[in-house]
Amino acid sequence: VDFDKLKKVNQDVVGWIQFDEPKKINYPVVRGDDNDKYLTTTFEGKKNSSGTLFMDVNNSGEFADKNTFIYGHNMKNGTMFTDLVNYKDKAYWEEHQIINFDTMAEFSEYQVMYAFAFDTDNETFCYNDYTDMTEEKFAEFMAECEKRMAYDTGIRAEYGDEILTLST
Repeated sequence: VDFDKLKKVNQDVVGWIQFDEPKKINYPVVRGDDNDKYLTTTFEGKKNSSGTLFMDVNNSGEFADKNTFIYGHNMKNGTMFTDLVNYKDKAYWEEHQIINFDTMAEFSEYQVMYAFAFDTDNETFCYNDYTDMTEEKFAEFMAECEKRMAYDTGIRAEYGDEILTLST
């Protein structure tokens, strides 16, 4: 990824996310001053309901947190994070387990560990409060995710692992 070129378009760029398959998820990721701007602003800075993929403002831009949150819309036209809803089926997960995330500092591969539906209006678990966690908070976060998982992947994280949480 040519981050110098991307920075000329948008100074808020912090990374690039790509799934091996499906190739539809292949986008820059930004981090703004709040969690509202990029809901309706494209990477190029234009107003659009598609917005762009963005990192939670509570995450450090340097990826020093134990858990980094990336948000994107579930678009009817199949773009952005629409394919995340397919993870409700284990057969889909079996074919699409790896997420690539490139930053200016490093390239990382993440393995999908949990998939679950979440109703933000009716949940007491505030998953996006778990960024820079103590060991106790990490265990709490993992337990809450495990309670909600659609199926067991057999994959578990240990304290100290980097976690990437995608939300749509």
